Amino acid sequence: MSSLSYALSDSTTMVRRTLRHALRYPATLIMSVGVPVLLLLLFVGVFGGALNAGVAGGSHGKYIDYVVPGILLMTAGYGSSTTALAVNRDMSEGIIARFRTMAISRASVLTGHVVGALVRTMASVALVIGVALLLGYRPTTDAGRWIAATGVVALLVLALTWLAVAVGLAADNAEGTASFTLVVQVLPFISSAFVPTGSMSAPVRWFAEHEPFTPIIDTLRGLLMGTPVGGSGIAAVAWCVGLALAGYLWARALFRRDPNR
Repeated sequence: MSSLSYALSDSTTMVRRTLRHALRYPATLIMSVGVPVLLLLLFVGVFGGALNAGVAGGSHGKYIDYVVPGILLMTAGYGSSTTALAVNRDMSEGIIARFRTMAISRASVLTGHVVGALVRTMASVALVIGVALLLGYRPTTDAGRWIAATGVVALLVLALTWLAVAVGLAADNAEGTASFTLVVQVLPFISSAFVPTGSMSAPVRWFAEHEPFTPIIDTLRGLLMGTPVGGSGIAAVAWCVGLALAGYLWARALFRRDPNR
Protein backbone atom coordinates (compact mmCIF):
# COMPACT_ATOMS: atom_id res chain seq x y z
CA MET A 1 0.00 0.00 0.00
CA SER A 2 1.14 3.54 -0.72
CA SER A 3 1.55 6.17 1.98
CA LEU A 4 -1.64 7.84 0.73
CA SER A 5 -3.56 4.57 1.05
CA TYR A 6 -2.28 4.11 4.60
CA ALA A 7 -3.29 7.69 5.46
CA LEU A 8 -6.79 7.17 4.05
CA SER A 9 -7.17 3.87 5.91
CA ASP A 10 -6.00 5.40 9.19
CA SER A 11 -8.26 8.42 8.69
CA THR A 12 -11.25 6.15 8.07
CA THR A 13 -10.49 4.29 11.29
CA MET A 14 -10.31 7.55 13.24
CA VAL A 15 -13.59 8.79 11.75
CA ARG A 16 -15.27 5.55 12.81
CA ARG A 17 -13.85 6.02 16.30
CA THR A 18 -15.25 9.55 16.52
CA LEU A 19 -18.70 8.50 15.28
CA ARG A 20 -18.81 5.55 17.67
CA HIS A 21 -18.05 7.89 20.55
CA ALA A 22 -20.93 10.11 19.41
CA LEU A 23 -23.29 7.11 19.41
CA ARG A 24 -21.96 5.92 22.76
CA TYR A 25 -22.61 9.34 24.32
CA PRO A 26 -25.84 10.51 22.65
CA ALA A 27 -26.20 13.36 25.14
CA THR A 28 -23.74 15.39 23.07
CA LEU A 29 -25.87 15.01 19.94
CA ILE A 30 -29.02 15.75 21.91
CA MET A 31 -27.48 18.96 23.25
CA SER A 32 -26.25 19.99 19.79
CA VAL A 33 -29.82 19.70 18.49
CA GLY A 34 -31.82 20.45 21.63
CA VAL A 35 -30.38 23.86 22.46
CA PRO A 36 -30.87 25.33 18.94
CA VAL A 37 -34.39 23.89 18.84
CA LEU A 38 -35.18 25.46 22.22
CA LEU A 39 -33.86 28.80 20.95
CA LEU A 40 -35.97 28.44 17.83
CA LEU A 41 -39.08 27.75 19.92
CA LEU A 42 -38.26 30.65 22.23
CA PHE A 43 -37.67 33.26 19.53
CA VAL A 44 -40.52 32.12 17.29
CA GLY A 45 -43.12 31.19 19.89
CA VAL A 46 -42.41 33.77 22.59
CA PHE A 47 -40.70 36.74 20.94
CA GLY A 48 -41.69 36.10 17.32
CA GLY A 49 -44.72 38.39 17.22
CA ALA A 50 -42.97 41.42 18.69
CA LEU A 51 -39.72 40.86 16.78
CA ASN A 52 -41.47 40.33 13.44
CA ALA A 53 -43.15 43.72 13.81
CA GLY A 54 -39.72 45.27 14.27
CA VAL A 55 -38.02 43.45 11.37
CA ALA A 56 -38.54 46.17 8.78
CA GLY A 57 -42.18 46.43 9.77
CA GLY A 58 -42.71 42.75 9.12
CA SER A 59 -41.85 43.09 5.44
CA HIS A 60 -39.59 40.02 5.65
CA GLY A 61 -42.66 37.78 6.03
CA LYS A 62 -42.96 35.35 8.93
CA TYR A 63 -40.31 35.80 11.59
CA ILE A 64 -39.37 32.13 11.45
CA ASP A 65 -38.21 32.64 7.85
CA TYR A 66 -35.89 35.38 9.09
CA VAL A 67 -34.49 33.63 12.16
CA VAL A 68 -33.77 30.09 10.91
CA PRO A 69 -30.38 30.92 9.26
CA GLY A 70 -29.12 32.28 12.59
CA ILE A 71 -30.30 29.14 14.38
CA LEU A 72 -28.45 26.99 11.83
CA LEU A 73 -25.27 28.95 12.54
CA MET A 74 -25.73 28.40 16.26
CA THR A 75 -26.18 24.67 15.60
CA ALA A 76 -22.75 24.67 13.94
CA GLY A 77 -21.38 26.56 16.94
CA TYR A 78 -22.71 24.07 19.48
CA GLY A 79 -21.34 21.20 17.39
CA SER A 80 -17.87 22.75 17.37
CA SER A 81 -18.00 23.22 21.16
CA THR A 82 -18.56 19.49 21.50
CA THR A 83 -15.55 18.85 19.30
CA ALA A 84 -13.32 21.10 21.42
CA LEU A 85 -14.28 19.11 24.52
CA ALA A 86 -13.73 15.76 22.77
CA VAL A 87 -10.25 16.73 21.56
CA ASN A 88 -9.32 18.10 24.98
CA ARG A 89 -10.51 14.88 26.59
CA ASP A 90 -8.23 12.89 24.29
CA MET A 91 -5.35 15.21 25.23
CA SER A 92 -5.94 15.11 28.99
CA GLU A 93 -6.44 11.34 29.06
CA GLY A 94 -3.24 10.71 27.10
CA ILE A 95 -4.97 9.25 24.04
CA ILE A 96 -3.32 11.65 21.60
CA ALA A 97 0.08 11.06 23.26
CA ARG A 98 -0.43 7.35 22.66
CA PHE A 99 -1.42 7.95 19.04
CA ARG A 100 1.82 9.91 18.56
CA THR A 101 3.82 6.77 19.41
CA MET A 102 1.86 4.47 17.09
CA ALA A 103 2.70 3.65 13.49
CA ILE A 104 -0.25 5.56 12.07
CA SER A 105 -0.62 8.65 9.94
CA ARG A 106 -0.41 11.65 12.25
CA ALA A 107 -2.79 13.60 10.03
CA SER A 108 -5.45 10.91 10.54
CA VAL A 109 -5.83 11.72 14.25
CA LEU A 110 -7.05 15.26 13.63
CA THR A 111 -8.83 14.31 10.40
CA GLY A 112 -10.90 11.78 12.31
CA HIS A 113 -12.15 14.44 14.70
CA VAL A 114 -12.85 16.95 11.92
CA VAL A 115 -14.67 14.61 9.52
CA GLY A 116 -16.60 12.95 12.35
CA ALA A 117 -17.66 16.38 13.65
CA LEU A 118 -18.68 17.45 10.14
CA VAL A 119 -20.94 14.40 9.75
CA ARG A 120 -22.41 14.79 13.24
CA THR A 121 -23.05 18.52 12.94
CA MET A 122 -24.55 18.34 9.46
CA ALA A 123 -26.93 15.67 10.78
CA SER A 124 -27.86 18.08 13.60
CA VAL A 125 -28.44 20.87 11.06
CA ALA A 126 -30.76 18.58 9.07
CA LEU A 127 -32.75 17.78 12.21
CA VAL A 128 -33.06 21.47 13.13
CA ILE A 129 -34.31 22.26 9.60
CA GLY A 130 -36.86 19.45 9.98
CA VAL A 131 -38.16 20.97 13.22
CA ALA A 132 -38.26 24.43 11.60
CA LEU A 133 -40.36 23.05 8.73
CA LEU A 134 -42.79 21.58 11.23
CA LEU A 135 -43.05 25.00 12.90
CA GLY A 136 -43.92 26.70 9.63
CA TYR A 137 -40.58 27.51 8.00
CA ARG A 138 -41.12 27.77 4.25
CA PRO A 139 -37.93 28.50 2.24
CA THR A 140 -38.70 29.80 -1.25
CA THR A 141 -35.69 28.67 -3.22
CA ASP A 142 -34.60 26.17 -5.87
CA ALA A 143 -32.38 23.09 -5.78
CA GLY A 144 -29.28 24.99 -6.85
CA ARG A 145 -29.59 27.45 -3.97
CA TRP A 146 -30.26 24.61 -1.53
CA ILE A 147 -26.98 23.03 -2.63
CA ALA A 148 -25.19 26.36 -2.28
CA ALA A 149 -26.66 26.89 1.22
CA THR A 150 -25.59 23.38 2.23
CA GLY A 151 -22.09 24.15 0.98
CA VAL A 152 -21.93 27.37 3.01
CA VAL A 153 -23.08 25.55 6.16
CA ALA A 154 -20.55 22.75 5.58
CA LEU A 155 -17.77 25.30 5.06
CA LEU A 156 -18.80 27.07 8.28
CA VAL A 157 -18.82 23.78 10.20
CA LEU A 158 -15.39 22.95 8.81
CA ALA A 159 -14.00 26.35 9.85
CA LEU A 160 -15.41 26.21 13.39
CA THR A 161 -14.35 22.57 13.78
CA TRP A 162 -10.71 23.25 12.93
CA LEU A 163 -10.72 26.13 15.41
CA ALA A 164 -12.32 23.84 17.99
CA VAL A 165 -9.66 21.18 17.43
CA ALA A 166 -6.93 23.77 17.97
CA VAL A 167 -8.59 25.06 21.13
CA GLY A 168 -8.99 21.51 22.44
CA LEU A 169 -5.29 20.84 21.87
CA ALA A 170 -4.21 24.13 23.45
CA ALA A 171 -6.40 24.00 26.58
CA ASP A 172 -5.00 22.39 29.72
CA ASN A 173 -8.41 21.07 30.75
CA ALA A 174 -12.07 21.11 29.79
CA GLU A 175 -12.60 24.45 31.50
CA GLY A 176 -9.98 25.93 29.18
CA THR A 177 -12.31 25.45 26.21
CA ALA A 178 -15.02 27.60 27.81
CA SER A 179 -13.82 30.81 26.16
CA PHE A 180 -14.24 29.29 22.70
CA THR A 181 -17.69 27.99 23.62
CA LEU A 182 -18.66 31.44 24.88
CA VAL A 183 -17.52 33.13 21.66
CA VAL A 184 -19.38 30.83 19.27
CA GLN A 185 -22.54 30.97 21.40
CA VAL A 186 -22.62 34.71 22.13
CA LEU A 187 -21.41 36.27 18.85
CA PRO A 188 -24.54 35.18 16.92
CA PHE A 189 -26.63 37.34 19.27
CA ILE A 190 -24.57 40.37 18.20
CA SER A 191 -25.23 39.83 14.50
CA SER A 192 -28.11 39.85 12.04
CA ALA A 193 -29.32 36.48 13.38
CA PHE A 194 -32.38 37.77 15.27
CA VAL A 195 -32.88 41.39 14.19
CA PRO A 196 -31.46 43.51 11.32
CA THR A 197 -28.24 45.30 12.20
CA GLY A 198 -29.88 48.59 11.19
CA SER A 199 -32.07 48.46 14.31
CA MET A 200 -29.05 48.40 16.64
CA SER A 201 -27.28 51.34 18.27
CA ALA A 202 -24.35 52.73 16.29
CA PRO A 203 -21.42 51.03 18.12
CA VAL A 204 -23.20 47.67 18.26
CA ARG A 205 -24.29 47.99 14.63
CA TRP A 206 -20.69 48.64 13.54
CA PHE A 207 -19.49 45.54 15.38
CA ALA A 208 -22.34 43.39 14.09
CA GLU A 209 -21.73 44.43 10.49
CA HIS A 210 -18.01 43.62 10.68
CA GLU A 211 -18.00 40.39 12.64
CA PRO A 212 -17.76 37.11 10.66
CA PHE A 213 -21.19 35.64 11.46
CA THR A 214 -23.32 38.42 9.95
CA PRO A 215 -22.34 37.89 6.26
CA ILE A 216 -22.67 34.13 6.72
CA ILE A 217 -26.19 34.49 8.12
CA ASP A 218 -27.18 37.02 5.45
CA THR A 219 -25.87 34.68 2.74
CA LEU A 220 -27.84 31.71 4.09
CA ARG A 221 -30.96 33.87 4.40
CA GLY A 222 -30.65 35.06 0.81
CA LEU A 223 -29.99 31.56 -0.55
CA LEU A 224 -32.86 29.92 1.36
CA MET A 225 -35.43 32.65 0.75
CA GLY A 226 -34.52 33.32 -2.89
CA THR A 227 -33.44 36.91 -2.32
CA PRO A 228 -30.25 38.58 -3.63
CA VAL A 229 -27.09 37.62 -1.76
CA GLY A 230 -24.90 40.46 -2.97
CA GLY A 231 -21.45 40.94 -1.52
CA SER A 232 -22.26 38.99 1.63
CA GLY A 233 -21.65 35.75 -0.26
CA ILE A 234 -18.03 36.61 -1.02
CA ALA A 235 -17.49 37.85 2.54
CA ALA A 236 -19.03 34.69 3.99
CA VAL A 237 -16.81 32.36 1.96
CA ALA A 238 -13.73 34.49 2.71
CA TRP A 239 -14.41 34.40 6.46
CA CYS A 240 -15.02 30.63 6.44
CA VAL A 241 -11.90 29.86 4.40
CA GLY A 242 -9.78 32.22 6.51
CA LEU A 243 -11.00 30.77 9.81
CA ALA A 244 -10.60 27.20 8.55
CA LEU A 245 -7.04 27.87 7.39
CA ALA A 246 -6.12 29.59 10.66
CA GLY A 247 -7.61 26.73 12.70
CA TYR A 248 -5.89 24.09 10.58
CA LEU A 249 -2.44 25.70 10.82
CA TRP A 250 -2.85 26.29 14.56
CA ALA A 251 -4.03 22.73 15.21
CA ARG A 252 -1.23 21.23 13.11
CA ALA A 253 1.40 23.29 14.95
CA LEU A 254 -0.01 22.25 18.35
CA PHE A 255 -0.19 18.59 17.37
CA ARG A 256 3.43 18.54 16.19
CA ARG A 257 4.84 20.29 19.25
CA ASP A 258 6.95 18.47 21.82
CA PRO A 259 4.54 16.73 24.23
CA ASN A 260 7.14 17.09 26.99
CA ARG A 261 7.36 20.90 26.67
